[in-house]
Amino acid sequence: MRIRPILPSLYRLRLGLVNAFLIEDENALILIDAGYPGYTGKILRAVREVGGADKKLRHIFVTHCHWDHSGSLEEVRRATDARVYMHAADAAKTRAGETRRPWQPTPGWFNDLLFQVFVKNARERVEPCEVDVEVHDGETLPLAGGLQVIHTPGHCAGQTALLWHRHGGVLFVGDAASNIPNLRLSIVHEDLAQARASLRKLVAVEFQHACFGHGRPILGRAKQRFSGRFGGK
Repeated sequence: MRIRPILPSLYRLRLGLVNAFLIEDENALILIDAGYPGYTGKILRAVREVGGADKKLRHIFVTHCHWDHSGSLEEVRRATDARVYMHAADAAKTRAGETRRPWQPTPGWFNDLLFQVFVKNARERVEPCEVDVEVHDGETLPLAGGLQVIHTPGHCAGQTALLWHRHGGVLFVGDAASNIPNLRLSIVHEDLAQARASLRKLVAVEFQHACFGHGRPILGRAKQRFSGRFGGK
């Protein structure tokens, strides 16, 4: 089945329980996150399907070090020779193949249940991967018309969102929030107060669409949804 864009030049890759995203730039492809270990083949097939013979995967942005976002990173990097970008707070862990930070379930029975089933025994190590570019809050990467780096710690110290300056603003949330079964905090956090502060920071950004590490994208009026859910907390 042919992969279809969710917005022009933007593709969602469903890698088990986590999402990755492909941006089709003028001369290259950009991957946001690399999923669990074992999904390299699916990612590379999507790259070939979207890019064809002319556009190669040249850039990989990793939102944070957890194993469901960095698990296939080194294999994909090795196969494509793409440059890897990541916030400085998590870069050393990814270089060492470490995926764990202190975490605990976000309050609520639903989060506790998902934590026990999917997170509690998550892998602590994946294949180490070099990080070529350490990014910092507020900078704009000169890719695909501009990708603004927004450091959003709380779920994880290095958790970073990206704002793509096209289509009225596309916010790649990572795990700063999830959309399972609706818009909410991620099921685990390293620092809950910091996680809430990061969401207030995102509410101040102008965007129309939101793409999550976990859950369906919100296409249209995403900022209004964020403001209603997180604006006063």
